[in-house]
Amino acid sequence: MGFRNARDTMAGRIDDIIENFELLDEWDDRYRYLIELGRELDPLPEAAHNEDNKVRGCASQVWLETHLAKSDGAAVLTFLGDSDAHIVRGLVYLILALYSGHSAQEILATDAQDLFHRLGLDAHLTPQRSNGVRAMVERIKADARAAMAPT
Repeated sequence: MGFRNARDTMAGRIDDIIENFELLDEWDDRYRYLIELGRELDPLPEAAHNEDNKVRGCASQVWLETHLAKSDGAAVLTFLGDSDAHIVRGLVYLILALYSGHSAQEILATDAQDLFHRLGLDAHLTPQRSNGVRAMVERIKADARAAMAPT
């Protein structure tokens, strides 16, 4: 299909995903691309498929594992994720591409709805999947807020 590799760099992933979505006219093809993205998720260790990492509010099972590091005094969060549903794994990939590897401040300032609107996903996801996306984003933002809290 001529897609650019969406895994090349953190900063370039979202731009590549948007560009690849724009190449696809049919929603069946866009859903297939989402499934393809989900297959590219870094593996989540089996031990991380636990209740602490489970995202509440998703119809499918979704797990997010958060890792915190400091870079130049700023809290930087990276995430691993997984789901038991193919399309949802693709949505997890999108969310992680948007937020993983960024500072807590950047995460809090980034609106995932802008990306989903730009990709047209806001109009093509079921209400259950939209609620699941919001739950994932809220979980990531809650982790970012916690990382910024004084210890």
